[in-house]
Amino acid sequence: MRRFFTFVALASGLAAALAGAKVDAAPAACQQRDDVLKHLAGKYREAPVALGVTNTGGLVEVLSSGEDGTWTIIVTSPTGLSCLMAAGEGWRPLEEVLSGTPEA
Repeated sequence: MRRFFTFVALASGLAAALAGAKVDAAPAACQQRDDVLKHLAGKYREAPVALGVTNTGGLVEVLSSGEDGTWTIIVTSPTGLSCLMAAGEGWRPLEEVLSGTPEA
């Protein structure tokens, strides 16, 4: 739960970052997409499991560790700047939930 509140607090400057603010002026929770993906893969073993494109051209991605159930949502601007939006635990694929498969 602590991880979630940290990301929420750090992502408060997302609007400015996605509106074209300079990278060096972006909040600490925003970095280049490749760096964010490397960090999440290394520290939490998370990889993208779902994505979509916003009406303003941003890329929304859900990343999950799968076996550990951790998850993170990031939004990447067309310039490649990714911001952490939310994170948590207990991620399960919808198919697993609907089939009644118990959590590991």
